[in-house]
Amino acid sequence: MNGNVNKILVCKLKFYGDVLLTTPVIASLRSRYPDATIDLLLYKDTKAILSADPRINQFHLLNKKDGFWQKITNFFKLRKDLKNNSYDLIINLSDQWPIAYLLSSLHRDSIAFRRQEERWNKLFTKTVPVSGVNIVEQNLSILKGLDFADKDVIPELTLYYRESDYQSLFGIDAGFNAKNYIVIQPTARQLFKCWDDDKFAKVIDHLTRSGYQVVLTSGPAEAERQQVENIASMCVIKPNTAFAGKTTFLQLAALIDHAVMFIGVDSAPMHMAAALDTPQVCLFGATNYQQWRPWSKKATLLWAGSYHEMPVRDELDRSGQYLTWIPAEAVISAVNEKLQDIKLNQQDERD
Repeated sequence: MNGNVNKILVCKLKFYGDVLLTTPVIASLRSRYPDATIDLLLYKDTKAILSADPRINQFHLLNKKDGFWQKITNFFKLRKDLKNNSYDLIINLSDQWPIAYLLSSLHRDSIAFRRQEERWNKLFTKTVPVSGVNIVEQNLSILKGLDFADKDVIPELTLYYRESDYQSLFGIDAGFNAKNYIVIQPTARQLFKCWDDDKFAKVIDHLTRSGYQVVLTSGPAEAERQQVENIASMCVIKPNTAFAGKTTFLQLAALIDHAVMFIGVDSAPMHMAAALDTPQVCLFGATNYQQWRPWSKKATLLWAGSYHEMPVRDELDRSGQYLTWIPAEAVISAVNEKLQDIKLNQQDERD
C-alpha cells in the first residue's frame, strides 16, 4: 500500500452509537498522519453525533430513507464525489456489499475486515481478521493491517460539542438548574433493551430523597416520550422531563457532560457518557455485554444474565423485556457505590 497518505476516507454505515465507537480509529489515524485530511462516509442521520468533531474534514452521506431510484441516483453521485477526492487510503468498517463494490470501483488503496467470502476480500487492497472483545478493540484491530504498533493506537472515545449546544439547553428549559443533577435515559429503540418503568421510578425516588435532581431523556419517538412520562408519573417527586425527545445529539452530549452521573440502558447515550468520561451505571439484557459494554473505567454494568438465564442470539425475542430480571435494589446499590466513588474522587481533588 502507498506510504504517502494525505487523504483518508473512513466508512461506517451503521447506527449512532456504532459511529461514535469509531472515534478511537479516527484519533489513531490523526496521530499517525497529522497532516492528512480525514473524511467520513456515513448514513445521513448519524452525522449529527460527530458534526462538531474538528478532526473530520468532510462528510459524505447516504440517506437510508430515499426511495429506490433516488438511492441509485445518489449512489452514482456519491461515487463521482469520492473518486474526485483521490483518496490515498480507504478504511472500510462497514459490512454492506454495495458499499464494498463502490469503494472497490474507486481503485484506491483500501483495507477492510476479512470475511469467509473470497470475493469480498478481493474487493480491497488488503483485509485483516477482526480481533478483540469489545467493539472498540475490534474497530482498532483494522489498524494492524496498516502496521500500527500498540503505541500508535489511541483507544479513547471522544465526543465534541459546542458551547452553543450547552447554552441552548436553557432555551429548552428556561428554569433548568444545571447543578447536582443526574441524567437517566430509560428508553431504547428496541423493547428488549428496556427495563421496567416502575423500577426506574424507584431509582428516581431514591435519588431525589438523596438530594439529587433527576433529568429524564429519550429519543424523539412518541413511544419513548410516553415511556418517560409514564415513569415520571410513578415518582413521588416528578423528575425533569423537559428535555425528553427535544435535544439534538450534541445538546444531549452537553447535558450528560455536565451531569454528576448517567444511568441508562444499552443505547447510544450510554456510549456518549463513556466518551464524555461521565460516571455511569448501565443495564444490559440479552445482548453481548462484553462486546457492547461502555468503553469507560467509570462505568458500572449490571447484566440481567446474572439474575436469570439469557437466550442465545438466535432465540432472542425482540418483543421480550429481559432486563426485568434486574432488581431495583441492585441498581440502587450500584448507584450508591458510584456516588460514593464520585464524592471520594472530588475530595481527593480538593486535597
